[in-house]
Amino acid sequence: MAQAAKLGHNMTGAQMSPKDTDKQREAVQHYGADVPGNASQLMNARVSETREALRIGSVPVPGSAKGMLKATAEKLLGKNPEVLIDKLGERLAYERTGVRLYEAMIAKAKALDTEKGAPPDLVETLQRIRNEEEEHFHMLVGAVEKMGADPTAMTPSADVVGVVALGVMQVLTDPRTNLSHGLNALLTVELADNAAWELLIELADKAGHGSMAKKFEKALNQEEEHLATIKGLLRQDQLDQL
Repeated sequence: MAQAAKLGHNMTGAQMSPKDTDKQREAVQHYGADVPGNASQLMNARVSETREALRIGSVPVPGSAKGMLKATAEKLLGKNPEVLIDKLGERLAYERTGVRLYEAMIAKAKALDTEKGAPPDLVETLQRIRNEEEEHFHMLVGAVEKMGADPTAMTPSADVVGVVALGVMQVLTDPRTNLSHGLNALLTVELADNAAWELLIELADKAGHGSMAKKFEKALNQEEEHLATIKGLLRQDQLDQL
């Protein structure tokens, strides 16, 4: 794999120009901030904005009569099916994004020189994980439909994880990043994915959907394998470079 860390003409550190650094410190002391205030005022502003803000979104009302009946029945039993639907929507969005993330990583693996120390079956490994992410997506579509909900709807939690995954996508689609950078970004995704599946299984079971939780256990087992694979690839890459 291409070496991730390389000595070069990096001029970003303060040690590269001690005199200019001292001048910058003096300027900070001499010239105050353009806008008066301090960190506590920023905190107060954030608290105020959060209190006044509206919600990110909502879980849509079931679009079918069957779905409406199911939701009404659960409400009468004192349950809140929208909580599980919201988390199903989150996982669905995350797995869909996972497919795209691995496709971006596969493209990077094909583009870079993978003959120097890289596993010969790297692309095949990434492709297998990508395919399993797609399987999870389709399974979640079925689970959402079974709840009488719309799998194409963007729930609040789905909206949030889309923003969370944006940074990882930027890393993987940046032509300057190498395989090591990409694996590190995917490790972040897989760690979050494992924790989220564990929670979803618990929620489904608690909501009385035991068969659904059972199906999700297969996905969790595969995600645990994904995590171990990506973690192992990154570890070996970094040790080889060291």
